[in-house]
Amino acid sequence: MNIAQGLKEYALTSALRDSRFPPVLHSELQHLICTVSILSEFEDCASYLDWSVGVHGIRIEFHNDRGHPKTATYLPEVCLEMGWSKQETIDSLLRKGGFKSTITDEFRTSIVVKRYRSIKTWASYDEYMVHYQGRYMNGTGDPSCIPRTSGYHHS
Repeated sequence: MNIAQGLKEYALTSALRDSRFPPVLHSELQHLICTVSILSEFEDCASYLDWSVGVHGIRIEFHNDRGHPKTATYLPEVCLEMGWSKQETIDSLLRKGGFKSTITDEFRTSIVVKRYRSIKTWASYDEYMVHYQGRYMNGTGDPSCIPRTSGYHHS
């Protein structure tokens, strides 16, 4: 899947089909800020603690209580925003991924952990509309006419 198609698909999934939140209403669009994180530099971790808070996002793979394979991920900023230790982050990810049993150190050492980095960009609805309208007003429908820095912020 190319990045444009992936962004479109995941934006719709996030806005309309994420079971953690009610679907976004049309009346809410003008108040939204859209954030996209591009994940890169995936690396296997030597242990479940082999990553740096605020630097790496982590993705875990494990088998749930019924033996089914599961995954869960947190972006690099989640641990910092929540004030969690590395172990608390891992435990939260296990719960997020559907693990319901007691979490032991033995189980923590059995999970597969990958760390990654992230580049984050965002735009308000108004900023998006300025770029969207500019894209089609020139008659090309070519996204290259959208300025890549104006209205967008990187962290």
